[in-house]
This record gives sequence, C-alpha cells and structure tokens, in this order.
Amino acid sequence: MVETEERFIRSHRSQIDIIADVLRETAGGAKKTQIMYGCNLSFRQLQTYLSLLLDRGLLRKVSEKEKGRDPRFFKTTSKGQSLLRAYDRLKGLMTA
Repeated sequence: MVETEERFIRSHRSQIDIIADVLRETAGGAKKTQIMYGCNLSFRQLQTYLSLLLDRGLLRKVSEKEKGRDPRFFKTTSKGQSLLRAYDRLKGLMTA
C-alpha cells in the first residue's frame, strides 16, 4: 500500500470503525466519559453513537446501585459482540 493511502486510512475513521471502537471499549462495561476518551469522540458524537447502538440492540445500559448512587454503565450485548467479530474478520481480509 502506498504510504499516502496508509496515512489516509489511519487518519479517517468510518462510522463502522467508530462503532467497532465503541463496542470494543464497552465490552467489559464502561461509563460515558471512558467511552468518549477511549474512542476519541466529542460528547455530541458519543450521544449519537450510543443512541444508535442502544436502538439496534448492540449495546445495553447497566445500572449498579451502590450506596444510594446509580452509576450507569454501557455494555456490549451478544449481538454487538457478533458484529465486532464480523468486523474484525472483514478488516483482516481487507488488510491481508
């Protein structure tokens, strides 16, 4: 691959790349701030992707009640894990 093309591919993520990043970040459970920084997203982008993934059943909200507080986590569903595996296989084929 030409160096210019390689830089272009690395510097511009597609929507599916961002979705995969979010699913990967939330595999073990993550709060909004962790997802936002881990995936390098703005708050507005984060809200958009969380809504999309929740609506499609790829992500779920998890509440863990602790000492009267209700922290909200997001966790990848089994459907989300399947999508991530398919994405990784396809990405592997494209870079091989």
